[in-house]
Amino acid sequence: MTTRANSATEFLRRSGLGRAGLILTVILILLALFAPWVSPSGPAAQNLPARLQGPGAGHWMGTDELGRDVFARVLYGARISMLVGISVVTGAGFLGLALGALSGYFGGWLDRIINGVLVNAFLSFPGILLAIAFAAFLGPGLDKVVLALVITGWAGYARLARAQVLKVKEMDYVLAARSLGASRTRIITRHILPNAIQPVLIQATIGMAGAILAESTLSFLGLGVLAPAPSWGAMLNDASTYLFSAPHMVIFPALAIMSAVLAFNLLGDALRDWLDPRTRAHLITLDLTR
Repeated sequence: MTTRANSATEFLRRSGLGRAGLILTVILILLALFAPWVSPSGPAAQNLPARLQGPGAGHWMGTDELGRDVFARVLYGARISMLVGISVVTGAGFLGLALGALSGYFGGWLDRIINGVLVNAFLSFPGILLAIAFAAFLGPGLDKVVLALVITGWAGYARLARAQVLKVKEMDYVLAARSLGASRTRIITRHILPNAIQPVLIQATIGMAGAILAESTLSFLGLGVLAPAPSWGAMLNDASTYLFSAPHMVIFPALAIMSAVLAFNLLGDALRDWLDPRTRAHLITLDLTR
């Protein structure tokens, strides 16, 4: 464990993009956790005489059409985005990993149903359009958004998990466990999944960015989080009317979405490179030649 931690520290020391992704992610998480203490006011507190004010000392990011502090709403919006991202990645990841592992290990008719029918059917539609359809059918609300994104997001994890299981189940240690009479459940949970989960974790990290962006899109269309909850997408929707008269209402939520998506994409790319021995060796070589 210590060696692996030292390896990660050494990799981050050499990977500038990895450090940037990690720093942005940590800042995002801290802002979401400590929003009640950092925020100057509640996200729904209205002050009509101060409506549509630009950024200033009293309101760092200005106010919206109801006089609500944009900075406070951006901070609390980070909580909603992180909650949706973690819930969607956890739900879709576990569902996809379970179905993909069963499909890859047992094969046969089960593989034809899961991979040949279900996975291909879900992947044949653009993900965001499918999410919009499910969100419209289920109705708005935080729990409905999470459910819609889990339903539309599990197929990618299942396809990746199936490919990894197909490769890992032919390894010598799996064949040895099978020859010793280990049960299928033990082989899958103790030998296959621990050695096939790394690419799924990388996909989950990048999937956080996709879930945050999808939630913002659904909220912008009025199919996501209900008002007055401070969703970044809903803030952009509210600000569309004041695009030229109060551009700060658009700029700061858009920057928040961009920063969150960029952070998790950079972190996912860094995690992928760290788990790839060839990339680690290349970075070490570049560092030694400087």
